[in-house]
Amino acid sequence: MDRLNAMRVFVNVVDSGSLSAAAEKLDMSRPVVTRYVAELEQWTGARLLHRTTRRLSLTAAGEELLPRCRQVLELAGDMQAAVRHPAEAPQGQLRITTGTSFAQAQLADAIADYVRLYPGVAVDLVLLDRTVNLVDERIDLAIRTAAEIDPNLIARRLTTCRSVVCASPAYLEEHGKPLRVDELAQRNCLTHSYFGHSLWNFTRKADGAPLSVAVNGNVSANDAASLMYLARAGAGIAMLPTFLTAQLLQSGELVPLFEDCEPQVVGMYAVYASRKHMPATLRTMLDFLAERFTEVPAWDAPRAAA
Repeated sequence: MDRLNAMRVFVNVVDSGSLSAAAEKLDMSRPVVTRYVAELEQWTGARLLHRTTRRLSLTAAGEELLPRCRQVLELAGDMQAAVRHPAEAPQGQLRITTGTSFAQAQLADAIADYVRLYPGVAVDLVLLDRTVNLVDERIDLAIRTAAEIDPNLIARRLTTCRSVVCASPAYLEEHGKPLRVDELAQRNCLTHSYFGHSLWNFTRKADGAPLSVAVNGNVSANDAASLMYLARAGAGIAMLPTFLTAQLLQSGELVPLFEDCEPQVVGMYAVYASRKHMPATLRTMLDFLAERFTEVPAWDAPRAAA
């Protein structure tokens, strides 16, 4: 059995919505597509698709297998591209989008290093604090943070994104230091307009139990950097990504709170539209970012060591 082709057929069946549509797209007969899916089901030992005359849907096993098949196919494509074009220097424009705060705090330096390494590439950096449609807005690569990534998206995990609840020494001296996360309900919290605007989620370190606290305050913003400056100025308590606050935490300009609980940890992903005929610009940028932003990123390394 050609397992790689079976996975490719399975993914195309799901994306196309039917065996017939996948067969047409792959230039195969419908019986051949059916055989590939059946062989994959036999190999995994599980039924992957519910088939009726009207519709096709994934089983629970199919839901589990689909993102893994996408990852395997992506890796196979990367290997083929690396062997086929080992000396090909990337050329042309690469259009990247991410949030304003991450771009200014971390990604700008990374892009500067990348274009020094590949001077033939022109990067167009689009800063948007919202989710974009990659195809409609002609985006080659989006850097997104999420607790879970949509399995239908093509994504490569880059690193872990942690947050910290913090305040300035001046604010804590005036209002007192909260000792428990539930005290946040009575404090002035600086909130993000889109993320955790009225509810902050935590994990208790002792037993891993989830904990949520309703919060409110007199200032909100759609940009984490603005919230950081407000917190540093003593306006209230903020939940901020550590990629933004690392230096202020080290200098003492911001004080971390609640050692017994950690804000919800999310992943940071590189999301792109297609694996087919991936240009060298995108392939090299993906590899560059994956190597730079490791599972314990540089901005978290001092805290991790402590």
